Amino acid sequence: MKCCHKSLILLLAVVLLAALIPGMAFAEDDDIHVVILATSDLHGNIWSYSYEDNAETANNGMARLYTYIKQVREENPIVYLVDAGDDIQGTIMTDDLANKAPDEPHPVIEAMNFMGYDSMTLGNHEFNWGIDTMMKILSQAKFPVLGQNVLNQDGSYVTGAGWTIIDRGGVKLAVIGVCTPDIPIWDGGKQGIDETIFEPGDSAVKKAIQEIGDQADIILVSAHMGQFAEFDEDGGSDAGEKIIEENPEVDILQVAHMHITVNGYVNETPIIGVRNAGREIGRIDVTLDKDHKIKTIATSIVDMADYEPSEEIREIPVVKDLHEKTIDFIFGGGSGEADEEYEPLGVTTAKFQPENEILGLPEGKLRDTAVMDLILNIQLAESGADVTACALFKDTSDLPEGNINYGNIFDIYKFDNTLYRMTVTGKELKGYMEWAAECYNQWQPGDINISFDPEYPGYLYDMFQGVDYEINLSKPKGERIENVMFHGEPLSDDQILTLAVNNYRYSSGIKAKNLAAGKREWESSNSIRDMIVAYFDANSPVEPTVDNNWKITGVDLGESDPRRAEIIAWINEGLLPTPYNQSYNLADYDTLAAEAEANRAAGAEFESDKTH
Repeated sequence: MKCCHKSLILLLAVVLLAALIPGMAFAEDDDIHVVILATSDLHGNIWSYSYEDNAETANNGMARLYTYIKQVREENPIVYLVDAGDDIQGTIMTDDLANKAPDEPHPVIEAMNFMGYDSMTLGNHEFNWGIDTMMKILSQAKFPVLGQNVLNQDGSYVTGAGWTIIDRGGVKLAVIGVCTPDIPIWDGGKQGIDETIFEPGDSAVKKAIQEIGDQADIILVSAHMGQFAEFDEDGGSDAGEKIIEENPEVDILQVAHMHITVNGYVNETPIIGVRNAGREIGRIDVTLDKDHKIKTIATSIVDMADYEPSEEIREIPVVKDLHEKTIDFIFGGGSGEADEEYEPLGVTTAKFQPENEILGLPEGKLRDTAVMDLILNIQLAESGADVTACALFKDTSDLPEGNINYGNIFDIYKFDNTLYRMTVTGKELKGYMEWAAECYNQWQPGDINISFDPEYPGYLYDMFQGVDYEINLSKPKGERIENVMFHGEPLSDDQILTLAVNNYRYSSGIKAKNLAAGKREWESSNSIRDMIVAYFDANSPVEPTVDNNWKITGVDLGESDPRRAEIIAWINEGLLPTPYNQSYNLADYDTLAAEAEANRAAGAEFESDKTH
């Protein structure tokens, strides 16, 4: 009798648990369980290695992903593996070696073939080298590459497929791939792109669903775009949520492109997205009944920090060969051949970035630094412009003291951008500067640090050279830029200047946001990264110099208050998280003290996220 009571209690507990946990249901003997694994934004990180740092990484890379993928396949009979794009670009291996030889086997595609991908969606960075180069590389894939909304002039798919159905164990998964239609904003003018048609994501998916009909048991949209609109806020052509709103037949939406973790719902439809470089993988567990009707869908994000890189991936001949050649390329001065002594590209006399006062809060975005002045002064000299602007692409970017290799150059300028020059008015330049300054949160009395608006990725924050200016953070967005001086005189709104920016900022910032009416009047024949390499070759040893042409004003961070020093000490000890997106305030001192003490007692420790 006791046994029966225990069984009844257990049954009641399970019923209660099922009621409390959304999506949980009783599994029946004839239910079918399938797993969909979703990756995106791999950005060429195969080896789990940072070439700019010449070091193994601790938590990312395709090699780590494969370790987890193998584990899931061993545990589940039906597993699908899909990807949402931005895969062939992003490392020195891909950008400086593999993608310049598109007729040769490509390491990323070779690795994806080995890993057994079922599909890949086009990402915007696949287009960086033009359509022909992209297709030479992607044609090596042994899986369909999808671009439902990327069409030739005759209406055919550029990649040959817009959607695919994968039949595994009798369960049919339809994958519809759509890419952000904003490619012409970034890569317009490159080979074949202006002749390509980029349709809105939602209408392209609707067409695919009509074609699929009742052929599939599960419909997944693999979208290389964010959940929310990036440029088309009114029409939503580049918004994942618009796809769901217009296509309720979709069972699961995978988003990408924004390099952030997404795990939630849009109108009760599960939506999932992962961080870049193989840091995470999305897992979707689907239960179907015996008639292949969906009963439950559960989504989760799996961090790769706990998984070791797969040696099988590293031993793929093309991957291993290109990895070794990349290291030779870095230390051999970018020649692609290893020199016995590894001649440096140049020499510095000291580091170029100051130490952060607060762990994880980059001084390089809080004040003028030698890293930015180096890049900006090179851009001024190469373009002949009056003013120039650029972002610090990575918070930790720095040049070390001593010998400089190609990896160091890549670290401070990781994109293969060219330089444009255009004409602007003083008013337009100030408007552009205001747009850049929107990345900061407004300072409030009592705040001990400056923080950043999480809605503005770090690569959108440009710093300027050629003018002197102040950013008053006590004021709201749109009213912060003050005391703009050009050649020692106040800059008037009607003054005409020439401005130099990289091709990406010209298209996705100045033109997309209607910040200036002028057109580009000049483009460099070489990349900005090549300019930096040439500068070190001609000017070494290079000394870090800072002219402090800009500063933040309107803030009182309480440097004289001992409580501030205590709070900073707790952050730097790992007892409080880095206040990157929200400032700590002296009014909350007692609460922060209690939290730090509790974390100390519990042995908890925070690490700064250096990927902003």
